[in-house]
This record gives sequence, C-alpha cells and structure tokens, in this order.
Amino acid sequence: MNLARSFALLALAGAAIHADASVITLQTGYSSAGPQASADAYRDVVDAALALQATANTPGYGSKTIDNYGWVTNADQFGARANFAWKSTIDFGVSADKAGAWSLRSGVDFDRGGAMFLDGVAVAFNPNNMWWAGDYANTTQTFAATLNLGAGNHTLTIFGLEGCCDGFQQAQFRIGDGGYTTFASSDGLDAVPGDVPEPATVATLGLGLGLLAVTRRRKRA
Repeated sequence: MNLARSFALLALAGAAIHADASVITLQTGYSSAGPQASADAYRDVVDAALALQATANTPGYGSKTIDNYGWVTNADQFGARANFAWKSTIDFGVSADKAGAWSLRSGVDFDRGGAMFLDGVAVAFNPNNMWWAGDYANTTQTFAATLNLGAGNHTLTIFGLEGCCDGFQQAQFRIGDGGYTTFASSDGLDAVPGDVPEPATVATLGLGLGLLAVTRRRKRA
C-alpha cells in the first residue's frame, strides 16, 4: 500500500468518528422551587439543583446524552414525573454556507416557567405555567427566537421547573425560510470548518502513522 492511499484511508476513518450532527445533553434533578423573576434566576436555580443531584444521585433524575429532542420526558429518561429542574444543552455547528437567519423553538412542559439561552445569552423567558401540548401556534406556551447566527459552534440551552405532571418536550431549528427540523444526532447539521479533531480521531491518526512508520522500517530492512 502506498503512502498516499494510507493517508486517504486514515482521513476516512477520522471522518467516520466525527459525525456531523448536534450533541444533546439532558440533565435533571429534584426541585420544588417556584416561578423565578428572570431568565438568569432560572439558570441559577436549575444549576444548583443539578449540582446537588450530582452528589445525591436521587433516583428518578439524572444526566445523559440523547439521540433525538422530540417527545422527550423526564419520566421516560429517568423515572420521576414531578418536581424536577430541567436543563437541556444542544451543541451544534453552523458552517459558512448556513450562516444567517435561524429560527429556534422549543415546546415545553414547565408549570413553574423557564428560559431559553443561546450562547449564554437569554433569548426567551416565561415565569408562567407552560404546557404546549404539541401546538407551536400557542406562542405563550413555547420558547422561540429568530436571530442571525454566524459560522462556528453554538449552544442552545433550555432551563425549566416542573411541579406536576411531566409532559413531552421538543426543540427544533429552521434555517432561513426552510422547514423546521428537530435537533437530533442525525439532523444533518454540518461540522464547523476548522474544528479541532476529537481525541478518538487524533488517537486513530496517531496509531495509523505509527503503523506506517513500522511498515516503512520493515521494508528498508
């Protein structure tokens, strides 16, 4: 096998490891906190509940990466149907050809309200009882924001407080005037140009280069 072909195979292996899609992390913890006065207050209260959950490991709540942000409930993921703090983090990339106007929305069940942040900045906030019941037309029960996104990595974070009773939730994006797509591990969002390779990719490339060096030494011998 010649050197050029070897590097081509290594590049394909690295690309297979680094999938082009969103990464969705769901975290919940016990909380009996009531409605909050600001988006920042929701973030602080939820983060405090999650910090406690990390040490207490209370049954019915937890943390995991999920494949699809469609019809998600705490009961299905962890067990508890009431009294929880909810934080979902969606990391996604915007390539240069997709930069521009984006619309983001989330249907939620937070009877004690919640907030939505993009890249650490609050873009939606509602301290009232929210239950969207699958209907985005009811704008008082959903989070929504339309804004310009530049090329690069972005993070959408949703915080909320639920008393009773756990209902399904969803988060979607729309690029320009296109249709809405649910965030998922197969949502087709592009990898960001210039991304630093993931550790597994670096390890694979390092192993391959090492094997190439050994092969070349053997041929010389």
